[in-house]
Amino acid sequence: MTRPRRSGPVPGPSGGGTPPDDRRGPPGPPASTAAPVAAAPAQRFTGASLPRREAGEKVTGRARYAGDVRMPRAAYVAVVPAAVAHGRVRAVRPQRALALPGVTAVIYFANCPRLRRAGDGELALFQSPGIAYRGQFVAAVVAESPLLAREAALRVDVEYAARPHEVQLATDGLSLQPPPGHGPWFPADCVHGDPEAALPRSAVRVDAVYRTPPYHHHVLEPHASLAYWQGGFLTVHDTTQGPSGTRDVLARLFGIRPDRVRVLAHHIGAGFGSKAAPRAQVVLAALAARVVQRPVVTALGREQLSAVVGYRTPTIQRIRLGAGTDGRLVAVSHAAFEQTSLIRDFSECTAAPTRTMYAAPHRMTSHRRARLHVPSPTWLRAPGECPGMFALESAMDELAEACAIDPVELRLRNDTPVDPHSGRPFSSRNLAACLRLGAERFGWAERDRLRARRGDRHRLVGLGVAASTFPQYRFPSRATVHADPHGRYVVRIAAADVGTGARTVLAQIAADALRVPADRVTAELGDSAYPSASWAGRSSGTTSWGTAVVRACEALRAEIGRRGGEVPPGGVEVSWDTSDELAPPRACSQHAFGAQFAEVTVDRATREVRVPRLLGVFAVGRVINPATVRSQLVGGMVMGVSMALCEEGVLDPAHGHFLTRDLAAYRVATYADVPRVDAVCVEEEDFHTSPMGAKGAGEIGIVGTAAAIANAVHHATGHRFRELPLTPQRLVEVMGPSVRPGPPGAPPACGTPPPCGTPSPCGTPPPSGALPRPGSPEQP
Repeated sequence: MTRPRRSGPVPGPSGGGTPPDDRRGPPGPPASTAAPVAAAPAQRFTGASLPRREAGEKVTGRARYAGDVRMPRAAYVAVVPAAVAHGRVRAVRPQRALALPGVTAVIYFANCPRLRRAGDGELALFQSPGIAYRGQFVAAVVAESPLLAREAALRVDVEYAARPHEVQLATDGLSLQPPPGHGPWFPADCVHGDPEAALPRSAVRVDAVYRTPPYHHHVLEPHASLAYWQGGFLTVHDTTQGPSGTRDVLARLFGIRPDRVRVLAHHIGAGFGSKAAPRAQVVLAALAARVVQRPVVTALGREQLSAVVGYRTPTIQRIRLGAGTDGRLVAVSHAAFEQTSLIRDFSECTAAPTRTMYAAPHRMTSHRRARLHVPSPTWLRAPGECPGMFALESAMDELAEACAIDPVELRLRNDTPVDPHSGRPFSSRNLAACLRLGAERFGWAERDRLRARRGDRHRLVGLGVAASTFPQYRFPSRATVHADPHGRYVVRIAAADVGTGARTVLAQIAADALRVPADRVTAELGDSAYPSASWAGRSSGTTSWGTAVVRACEALRAEIGRRGGEVPPGGVEVSWDTSDELAPPRACSQHAFGAQFAEVTVDRATREVRVPRLLGVFAVGRVINPATVRSQLVGGMVMGVSMALCEEGVLDPAHGHFLTRDLAAYRVATYADVPRVDAVCVEEEDFHTSPMGAKGAGEIGIVGTAAAIANAVHHATGHRFRELPLTPQRLVEVMGPSVRPGPPGAPPACGTPPPCGTPSPCGTPPPSGALPRPGSPEQP
């Protein structure tokens, strides 16, 4: 990944985010209370593209994932999913299953051991006969082999008392309620000024509704667990993004001390949020192991992932923008509608990024949530920011068109060095540098000329842009560093490497903090017996764990210094906990920023959209390992292409289950969909966010990509698309089977005036009164 120098003037300090609450993670300044050390020399290992240390194990198959672990006498579990979307289980008849040789047990609500409450209804397996959604586990079969368990599960007879269900999200649903707030920085609704009065008075207005469907994780590694009990101790091999958190939840569920639970997760085949919190399969493995008194393996099939491991909630978002003729925002209103289940409380916080992205004196953001008979949604890469910024950046593109201002210039005019929500300065905000550098590299100045030159009678060509942002967090973590007398160092922390290269990056961070070669440092992760670590999520792994590692290394150097530089035969070990460091409130607002540029082609006959070229320029602080960071950024952008063009979870309203339960029905982008992607980082260091000067980069790549592609499709066709994905069918519905010819190089006009009433080819405005203002008399 190239790291060019900044081009053109950039704003002063500013960088995004809001002080986090209990959902987003505790804040803290980067002050260290470790013994002072001499200033470090020029960095030698952070900033280098060192290869991943586990790469050889993974490509040769030696890496052991949770589903690969085998133990003597292990039994296997298969589940019986609910066949109705709402109701109760009247009776479970296991006789036909138990009659099969090799079937050990059938577990259901009438014979299941009691569990303690853990705050997540999805984990209360078989504690009640109630059914909250179709696919919920109602029974489980334990058998000698996976095949036998699945066969026996089909023989379990379940009698239901079904009740009417509601599974479709609508803006006029009776179940719409504001979700609970998440601390002072994440209230459900937020108002500054008087946007309702300012919007009608604005010279230029945009009023549009954007929709995104459900999205599923569909990670490469299935959700699998192996559990066994020994002398009152529970050991679990689990595919989890947080061994420490999983240990604590299991301890609460089974009523034992956390030190009597051990969770191992040495390798994770991606999670994207679906493995951030414990899922039902790990509880099921531990339950079944207690029942049959032997090790038990649980591995979910892909068709089960759409129901029990979470998904991104569908969203309906109404955005209203008011601006002067110069494009400067006067008022912003963002109303988001989401869904959750009846047994787990989850909020996507879709409108949260709008609170901090652009300056405007009058702003309103609101959230309404429907509790439906659906599986529980959960985190999926860039929760909140991903769907929220699709709507905001699409609306900004519409505003640029209505004002006859270049889309890049419009965003620059609304840049701000101060967080509009908190009033705090950004720690660093190089959004302008990302936009300018991206425009230069992508040939943005030749946008219309490129469209004319590359288009032909077979295809339309368009270019689009969108800005992106992601808040930055550090969660409390602990790390231990051990030095031996031979100059070797071992870092231990209960972090999870979900495929991001955490082992390599933490070793690089430790090497520079210790001032030793990186090959003398080993990082050991993935075991809850190590010092507790925060989960791998919210792009916080490197900043949270890296801070703990840096502080532990500083303390180790100070301890060795006190010993005159000598390490005794037994070695020296030091631990450090960052809880105190992260306790004080933040002085700055902290975000990563970026800009994505997309070129698309639209086939005139089939309406198929292709993305031949995609560029992302990001300000993510100091890049610790350019190779692993590029992998994260490019991977996020590919997921954004997938979101824009093909991903769509489809729920059957009649029966209440997802029809898109496997990769045959749920299409994801492949190499053929994204032939050329580039990711560039501007030079930046942010020591407010971490002592390494680094920010998180795992999620920002997906944030603006779908909006950039949708904006490019509008540039190519003249039609505005506000609902994803941009499938050929959706384009045909909006554009018709053929395109009216126009002047060479010009997009065909759709003939529909935009919501603001100015003559330009934007799409159809939302129906009058379709989305009442939250809090108005007509709002439920």
